[in-house]
Amino acid sequence: MALTPLPGDQWNEEVDKALSRMLPRERRNPEGAGNALSVLVRHPDLTRAFLGFNVHLLFNSTIEPRERELIILRVAHRRECTYEWLHHVAMGKEVGLTDAEVAAAGRTGEAPDPFDRLLLEAVDELDDKSVLSAQTWDALGARFDDRQRMDFVFTVGCYTTLALAFNTFGISPDPTAGYEGKR
Repeated sequence: MALTPLPGDQWNEEVDKALSRMLPRERRNPEGAGNALSVLVRHPDLTRAFLGFNVHLLFNSTIEPRERELIILRVAHRRECTYEWLHHVAMGKEVGLTDAEVAAAGRTGEAPDPFDRLLLEAVDELDDKSVLSAQTWDALGARFDDRQRMDFVFTVGCYTTLALAFNTFGISPDPTAGYEGKR
């Protein structure tokens, strides 16, 4: 059932265009793109469309990067997505997550910070029920405005979709990425 990365001799202008939303030109090749993007470009139109959405969540979201990574790690843990987990442990550490915060996202869901704990619980609720209760929506609203709460819901949805794809396609973690931690 696994999909392999697109062979190098099939990389063309359409693939380059699909990756242009996320990667600089020097990384738009089979060696620089990494396993996930190298598999996704088997469908360049879908990749281009999806990356527009994903780039917003990674670079233009109204949610602070540290909180975003905590949310993504919880999704990766719940979906048992090793690729996503390892990739976002590294990204989370780059934006200030501690080992204890990473562990909370992945194992217990019990973060010492009350708002971090609320974020993890909200991920669980959204994943379990496909809706946030009015109580959780309001609790998030104590710190997040409407745009941030919308970005929260779409971040959970986007990374759930990626976890489903990565797991189904059998995408392996990149061996040279220097990831830390285990799910």
